[in-house]
Amino acid sequence: MSSAPLALTIPLAAVLLLPAVAAGVAARGGWAGTLRRPGRLGVRTVAAMSSDRAFALANKVAAPVAGGAAAIGAVAALIIIALPLAVPAVLVVFGLGLVGLFALLYAAAAMGERAARQVPPPARKPGIGSGGSPSCGGCGCGEGGCRAAAVEPFAAIARPGGVAIEPAGAEFGPAAI
Repeated sequence: MSSAPLALTIPLAAVLLLPAVAAGVAARGGWAGTLRRPGRLGVRTVAAMSSDRAFALANKVAAPVAGGAAAIGAVAALIIIALPLAVPAVLVVFGLGLVGLFALLYAAAAMGERAARQVPPPARKPGIGSGGSPSCGGCGCGEGGCRAAAVEPFAAIARPGGVAIEPAGAEFGPAAI
């Protein structure tokens, strides 16, 4: 059995080790809670980026799977370098290692995203309006603003067979169904 040349095995191992090291650092930081949103590592989905709490939770949940991805990449790189494999076997180990690494990273991100969705979004602070008074910042309360919506939060809408209480501004009819 012939061994694959170092000119092939070393670059392939390096291609596996680069994302494996990044995944390992992200897994360690996510588990320890030291990753920050402005950084470059971690779960960076819409839900995870919505708050610091969601980001920390997403990365804590994703950390074990990201660590597994790092281990898969490192073991595949080690097999490529250490074992005297033929060129086809090196390519198979490289392909399996790369697919396994990125599949686990994708699964880690999906798990982190799902966990981050469970964190309620942070409350918005009212902005200052044109007259120096607090305003809702365009929340869509209607022409009367937040005060008018608070005074009259419900309106009666006639329905076939009775009257139902619906939030003000709710639409009824074929377009709303």
